[in-house]
Amino acid sequence: MTKFSNTLFLSSILSLGAALDMSATEVTFATFNVSMEAQNYLPQGKLGDGTVLPSLLRNDEQPQIKNIAHIIQIAQPDVLLLNEFDYISNPEHGIKAFIRNYLNKPQGTAPAIDYPYFYYSTVNTGQPSPYDLDNDGQITGIGADAWGFGFYPGQYGMVLLSKYPIDNAKVRTFQHFKWKDMPGFMPTKKDDGSAWYSSEAWAEFPLSSKSHWDVPLNINGKTVHVLVSHPTPPVFDGPENRNGIRNHDEIRFWVDYLTPAHSAYIYDDNGVKGGLDNTARFVLMGDQNSSVDGEGDAIHAAIKTLYNHPRINNSQPPQSKGGAEHTPDNPNAAHHTAGWRMRADYVLPSKAGITLKDSGVFWPVKADPLYPLVGSRGASSDHRLVWVKLELSAD
Repeated sequence: MTKFSNTLFLSSILSLGAALDMSATEVTFATFNVSMEAQNYLPQGKLGDGTVLPSLLRNDEQPQIKNIAHIIQIAQPDVLLLNEFDYISNPEHGIKAFIRNYLNKPQGTAPAIDYPYFYYSTVNTGQPSPYDLDNDGQITGIGADAWGFGFYPGQYGMVLLSKYPIDNAKVRTFQHFKWKDMPGFMPTKKDDGSAWYSSEAWAEFPLSSKSHWDVPLNINGKTVHVLVSHPTPPVFDGPENRNGIRNHDEIRFWVDYLTPAHSAYIYDDNGVKGGLDNTARFVLMGDQNSSVDGEGDAIHAAIKTLYNHPRINNSQPPQSKGGAEHTPDNPNAAHHTAGWRMRADYVLPSKAGITLKDSGVFWPVKADPLYPLVGSRGASSDHRLVWVKLELSAD
């Protein structure tokens, strides 16, 4: 595939409010698919571009973005992954504008919040390919013919915000890891059993529809690897199930990354091989678009294997009363993280070096005064913020 620049943006900005307690051992991690991409703010059927979100972030008056900021301020996470936040090459017009114009200003009665550090980089969504990836007889370079579905580069991107320093020199990205290089990849086939993708396209095809990142944080002298991704939705395809298959293998990547016996094949965008050291602290976060409870259209084997990985602590699944109320006839509803009634978003800490103290999903019940923040997709997002509170061990 074409080698797109993997530009890194790290930023330090003046901190607001109380100084960070550098002796604290409890840290709250959260993931939130905020739907902050162009199509979310345009009339149905109109295609956006990379200028839409920057135009909305120039001031502090967009109601949907204000509600997103309000939710974040209520949860007050120390480390926050935003999925579906458009990649904007100049962070002054993107993530820094969101921090400055929305998070740094109190929303409702919630206190302002600040993130002195962030990681922001390119993704495969909207990156044009020269191939007919959806086999519709046309080569458009956008939409389903992009390396990750999108109509402009950076659509449906992601950004990691942190109150703690990022070890820039040790960040690993896997945007350009080729799917063909995963042993035992799940093949995508046509009705006649032949390969769905041409040999030329398959030779260049990236596994990640956006990217996979390993971002090490320095939390009071302790390293915590934040593993983030946003696999493609396992729908919007046909009988070949190309998106469902890709979703499965994107999730399986993390299973192998956490398993030293299976990770030797992995290489990052700098050519460094291997996975995560077996003793490392980590928190795996993101909208995985797959339910460990078996709901929805995904191939669930990968998310179940990841969720039950021997290195992951899944002892306190995040839940909410609002989710249970939203789908009262579903026994899994308290654990749902999306308005379309499924658990899709995860914050999964390691057993090593971390104690899981508490967890939750921000989903108020209808009688709660805060319910309007999530009352519709247009209020904020069709996903809910998911958080866990963790205590780092002394060693």
